[in-house]
Amino acid sequence: MNAEDSPFDTLEALEAGFRGQGYIAERRLLTPLFLLTRLGRPLLLEGHAGVGKTETAKVLASILGTELIRLQCYEGLDVNAAVYEWNYQKQLLAIKLQEKTDGTGDGSAEAAAKNLEQHIFGRDFLLERPLLKAIQHPGGPAVLLIDEVDRADEEFEAFLLELLSDFQISIPEIGTLTALHRPYVVLTSNRTRELSDALKRRCLYHWIDYPSFDKEVEIVRVKVPEISAALAVQVVRVVQALRELKLRKPPGVAETLDWAISLLALGKTGLDAETLDDTKGALLKTTEDFEALRGQLETLTAGALEGAEASVSGGD
Repeated sequence: MNAEDSPFDTLEALEAGFRGQGYIAERRLLTPLFLLTRLGRPLLLEGHAGVGKTETAKVLASILGTELIRLQCYEGLDVNAAVYEWNYQKQLLAIKLQEKTDGTGDGSAEAAAKNLEQHIFGRDFLLERPLLKAIQHPGGPAVLLIDEVDRADEEFEAFLLELLSDFQISIPEIGTLTALHRPYVVLTSNRTRELSDALKRRCLYHWIDYPSFDKEVEIVRVKVPEISAALAVQVVRVVQALRELKLRKPPGVAETLDWAISLLALGKTGLDAETLDDTKGALLKTTEDFEALRGQLETLTAGALEGAEASVSGGD
């Protein structure tokens, strides 16, 4: 992909596009995204769950005005689910129709069988799964999101190497299909296992960490505009304090937003221990973390209120 093919002239244009979608992206994330669009290199995003890795690809597709094609990875993912498979029902129907017409033509049965085989293994009978769909996307490059690639088996990760190197897919019955338009590829990983060096070498890389206090407050106020500045500060104080505890699943930004929305739905304008206890299910997702929170309710809410007024001086 040449520089002149990039949809963004400057890093600032990319940042403006993300802000226009309500996504508050830091420059250290915007830079590899900009290089993705300039160089055509895949981008591997790693980070804690809920910090916005998947959302990054969704917003990129939106501001590019193109389709987001998502491959959700899981253990046991194979070629049939990720790349292509044959439409067996349609093939069987074609075979039955051919059997009904056998003997009515002038050609031999052998020739008819050969023609049938060529016919039922043609593009009309091919079901495109996400990877093939992405490289055969008409009208311009799509955004291909390979989500949670660390959940897939190492064998499937190895299969990805051909795609990410040459942007082509080999189908034995048809041949090699090369990308009509090279997709913008974003891979995400929660680091449940270490990815191979071969895969990493083919990608740009960025680690998305939890946002700073000020950045997370800004995210909450952009995504939940109905919330007051004071409550937004209290919410973020509690969430960031929870991340300091030894929890099995610390809350990500997604949980911060879920909690803020939940508090508004309950008509809350401030935090106390009882409110935190009642709404903890928006933040924590395991019974072990519920138990870890039990003795911290008063401390967390007191810490959230302490200094909140100073944090929002200047008003809403």
